[in-house]
Amino acid sequence: MSEGEIMKLRSLLFVPGDSERKFVKAQASGADALILDLEDSVAPSEKPRARAMVGAALDSRGARAFSTFVRINALDSGLALDDLGAIVKPGLEAVMLPKAEGGADVERLGHYLDAFEAMAGLPIGAVKILVVATETPRAMFALGSYAPAHPRLIGLTWGGEDLAAALGATDNREPDGAWTFPYQLARAQCLLAASAAETAPIDTVDTNFRDLKGLEADCRRSRRDGFLGRMAIHPDQVAVINACYSPSEAEIAAARRIVEAFEAAPGAGALGIDGKMVDIPHLKAAKKLLASM
Repeated sequence: MSEGEIMKLRSLLFVPGDSERKFVKAQASGADALILDLEDSVAPSEKPRARAMVGAALDSRGARAFSTFVRINALDSGLALDDLGAIVKPGLEAVMLPKAEGGADVERLGHYLDAFEAMAGLPIGAVKILVVATETPRAMFALGSYAPAHPRLIGLTWGGEDLAAALGATDNREPDGAWTFPYQLARAQCLLAASAAETAPIDTVDTNFRDLKGLEADCRRSRRDGFLGRMAIHPDQVAVINACYSPSEAEIAAARRIVEAFEAAPGAGALGIDGKMVDIPHLKAAKKLLASM
């Protein structure tokens, strides 16, 4: 990603930090961002090696068509500072913070990043933060604390697996694959919290990576509701996700007509366009869609 370019967050592909083979493969996936993982996909005994491998991957910059994120270990794990010491360097666009329990954790991570950026010779604020905001029961009661957003915050996402483990659930899916109610609630609350903080809402992974038709249907529902992108666990999921979270030509054309119509009638609060009545909320949505391109 070049300096000044807007970071796209349609597709964010997880890559185990201790697998060079998977990192090489992921680079050809077409994902907007790769999340090099130091947390759940790495065994405790392999974390030092993964940390060194991720640091080396960040050093080998070159021209990249994707942003590079790293998911560190949780702030209370005793591993986060070692993670940051290895990865805060040129080439790192953002840190993913897992098991966050509110805006205070973002503030804390922001202070850590201030120090590590200074040591690395990076501008303060260069490294952004993406938060996994629903992985503990306590986190669910702190979702409103992300607003107003920390200057580093670029998005909120959610996860059902750690929350299910914390709740002692025997499953978090219905027989048809739909989320059960507690996880529907977590998804909806994440979407609302991101909107309140005016940051990007990113939907969670679909672990059934062979069911691309099911993924497509769920992504279309997700985008309909307001999510701007989705995380992936397999390169085969990326093309589907990119297609679903990209506006169609028809949507772009309709948005441009709305913006142009209001520009031509600056005093209007509502206008008839294409046989439908549109007003200021439609104008805001149209501008948001065009800005995301």
